[in-house]
Amino acid sequence: MCNIFICFLYSSYQANIKSLKFIAINEKKGRKMLKELSLENKTDVELYNKFLNGNKEAFNQIILRYRKVLMSFLYRYVKNVEIAEDLAQDTFLYMYINKKEYDFKYSLKTYLFTVAKCRAINWIKKEKKNVKVEFDEKYMTNNTIIDLDESLIKKEDIKVIYSAMSKLKTEYETIIYLKDFQGMSYKEICKIMNKTMPQVKVLIHRARKSLAKLIKKEGNI
Repeated sequence: MCNIFICFLYSSYQANIKSLKFIAINEKKGRKMLKELSLENKTDVELYNKFLNGNKEAFNQIILRYRKVLMSFLYRYVKNVEIAEDLAQDTFLYMYINKKEYDFKYSLKTYLFTVAKCRAINWIKKEKKNVKVEFDEKYMTNNTIIDLDESLIKKEDIKVIYSAMSKLKTEYETIIYLKDFQGMSYKEICKIMNKTMPQVKVLIHRARKSLAKLIKKEGNI
């Protein structure tokens, strides 16, 4: 009887130990989730300052926040998903190594796009002729803001617009993407495109005009 009682106590002890381990593991996961959630709610400036202070989770959160939109931007230049992904990773790596370079004068998105554009241009000069150009609607439509002429939006399915955009020259497609799909200011676009304000305004006008002509030429209006 005594042995049975001892066995019962031992079994109960083991069960309690397992329960405590389970609770500890879940508490650890819970703390991690709460930490990640708290970072999700931080502004770019707050995240970057944490990153500057050595917080690796803040750097990971920046990647999660901008990876897709950065790849979508790069896709305008290289027209290849794998290359866009490689260049996006290279952009984040550059930011990680040169983290003190960002001076907060522009938005973090503007800074990342500026760095990414340099990498895309360098890649085009060296490698573009050796890589197959592809069309991937997923990366053409990964945008959040639409600000094209209202008459064009009313008459055209947005996917048709994306398709027509892919046939524009890179400079036109990129500037429409920045202004009309990312909602960036003229000042931010000047920084990314390395152009003056008058040049950007003229370029946006010409790009939109070319897009409308292209769609009309294809008989979609």
